Amino acid sequence: MPDENQRFAECLKVVLAHEGGYVDHPADPGGATNMGITHKTLARWRQVSPWWQLPKSAVQGLKIDEAASIYRASYWDRSKAGALPAGLDLALFDYAVNSGPDRAIKSLQKLVNVVPDGQVGPLTLAAIRDRVAATGIAGLIDALCNQRLSFLTQLATFAVFGRGWRKRVEDIRAAAFALTGGPPTTETATNFWSDIMNILAGYKTYIVAAAMVLAGLTQVLGVDIPSLEGHSAGQLILEAIAIVFLRKGIKSDIGKV
Repeated sequence: MPDENQRFAECLKVVLAHEGGYVDHPADPGGATNMGITHKTLARWRQVSPWWQLPKSAVQGLKIDEAASIYRASYWDRSKAGALPAGLDLALFDYAVNSGPDRAIKSLQKLVNVVPDGQVGPLTLAAIRDRVAATGIAGLIDALCNQRLSFLTQLATFAVFGRGWRKRVEDIRAAAFALTGGPPTTETATNFWSDIMNILAGYKTYIVAAAMVLAGLTQVLGVDIPSLEGHSAGQLILEAIAIVFLRKGIKSDIGKV
């Protein structure tokens, strides 16, 4: 198994392949960027304050060794990626680079049910081990990538950069799976959808009632539904209300037993 330095070098290679060279896109809030290192990040690293006092030429002239040092200290070590299983280290590291270490760490913490404080400590690492033991490493990587993509789609700049961001997440997902031996098993996916259906089943009474109310309101608006002929709008709505109260009464009685 490769040591942490080798793992960092391999993961950094993947990250840099997505970051590219120097860019200064007017729609990018990060401004001038080189190898993924923004103008502000480089100024902070070099202890230049305020950050705009560092000329953009410094960003353009950034060397790979300094970029690697920034990535190691500010993203890899900050997110404790070296303490994570292979595959998850890459998924979290790239998430941290793309959206910030705090967000990446908190997203992972929420997935393993620990307080999202943005710090990877013993409790978080133990929770990750428990989650991996229960559902497998690929399942956790998949969930983290899904959460990351969900966050990105909500950003105002997704219309501009969304296609590239989506491709990057999918590429990282595939690369991370390759380090674990493959994607989640069919059984894991089946269990996920089973859980979803169980959740919906608990609310099926309310779903039916809501459908009846909707049908009643539709009739009020003058739209006839052939399958509901003989049922007035008022009757449908009253029956829906009765169903809800009946369910609540049954649950209350059961709770007293």
